[in-house]
Amino acid sequence: MNEQTDRVNGGGRTLALALLLGVWGLSVAQGGELPERRDAVVEVVERVMPSVVNIATEEIVEYRDPFEQMFREFWGPYYRRRPADTRYSLGSGVIIDEEGWVLTNMHVVQRARRVWVQLADGREFEAQPRIVGTARTDVALLQILAKEGERFPAIQFAADDDLMLGETVLALGNPFGLGGSVSRGILSSKNRRPPREDEPLYIADWLQTDAAINPGSSGGPLVNLHGRLIGLSVAVYREGQGIGFAIPVKQVVEALAEIVTPEVNQSLWFGGRLRPGVPPLSFLSVQPGSPADAAGLKAGDRLISVNGQAPTGFMDAVDRIGSNPGRVASLAVRREGETRTVQVTLKPLIELIDQRLGLSLQELTSDLAQRFGYNPRDGLLIADVSPDGPAAGLDLRPGYLLVAVGGQPTPDLLTAAGLVMGLKPGDQVELTVAAWQQRGPFARLNRGTVRLRIP
Repeated sequence: MNEQTDRVNGGGRTLALALLLGVWGLSVAQGGELPERRDAVVEVVERVMPSVVNIATEEIVEYRDPFEQMFREFWGPYYRRRPADTRYSLGSGVIIDEEGWVLTNMHVVQRARRVWVQLADGREFEAQPRIVGTARTDVALLQILAKEGERFPAIQFAADDDLMLGETVLALGNPFGLGGSVSRGILSSKNRRPPREDEPLYIADWLQTDAAINPGSSGGPLVNLHGRLIGLSVAVYREGQGIGFAIPVKQVVEALAEIVTPEVNQSLWFGGRLRPGVPPLSFLSVQPGSPADAAGLKAGDRLISVNGQAPTGFMDAVDRIGSNPGRVASLAVRREGETRTVQVTLKPLIELIDQRLGLSLQELTSDLAQRFGYNPRDGLLIADVSPDGPAAGLDLRPGYLLVAVGGQPTPDLLTAAGLVMGLKPGDQVELTVAAWQQRGPFARLNRGTVRLRIP
């Protein structure tokens, strides 16, 4: 009986195969063509994959990761701390600038002491974590340490809101250093809520896709069928049947525009935010009252050149603007079909703080901290109070410590400048200060607050 059944089934399969081959042969004989294999997906992968890298380290630094519990929930047994080995694969990244700047997740490189990136073609380079964002952005930048003048293939950014529900998307990565990996799906959902200040990002803020995202692909690009970056892969929800998440390109752009500036790179107040991407770059925003605003720059202006030279990329443009003798930059911009040149005079951050608060501040070096009895990074030392500034008449004296602005700690000048930079004329701000008070043979550190109005 079994032999007879096998013969019948075998005969059926043979007949089905013969019919299939016959139809195929008839189609070819009649001039038909096989389906095209090199479709839009294949072309996008071939174009984008050279910009996708694996990120690895030799040693893991113990660090309290704010994302750890969340990723334990997402990845389950795949997310665990392992002892350091020769090469520990952390995740993936994507090159966004031809000079070798790599975008990835902050949680991917947070605990790395030394970092290497491996390109799709197998080449390896050591990389330096140059700028790391906050827990709210989960965005970090690495710089490939390559020979001077060496260029790398860079991905292009999609427009901020160029997202269509149901469109085909691709999640690319280089997991565990095994080579390029790609998965295909659709854009299942955009972020579901507007961003709120001081609130950590979570699932509701991310893009959702059914394209498979494994732990080794975290930090890799999520792209559309034009090969443009629409998101940065974060995680896959292990209990959600393959639901993956990515940081939207709009949030990535905003994070880069905030952490890659002359204020951060050169401690100079510029006030213009460039949109990352391929030149010509455009200005995302211009801060009112800033040097960029005083020079006449406007949001939407396209940057043509800095001091007569066209920038090669986003990082090069920021470096050129902030690295000029006399802190003066000549910018040629394109606006409404016309090219105009403006002169921008950048100011040191300490001057910005003095202008807004009327306080001359110093960072606490070890010597200063010991001299005044404070701890380094507890705050900023008030060196002088301007007699005509906003703080005049308040109970502030040289030697006091500025601990916080608007309730936010001020461990360094960059942080303090960032807090006062967004203040507008007429705003009131609360300053938290600390000072030693002598009571008999004892001294105690007292804290208090004062309020001043921004001129």
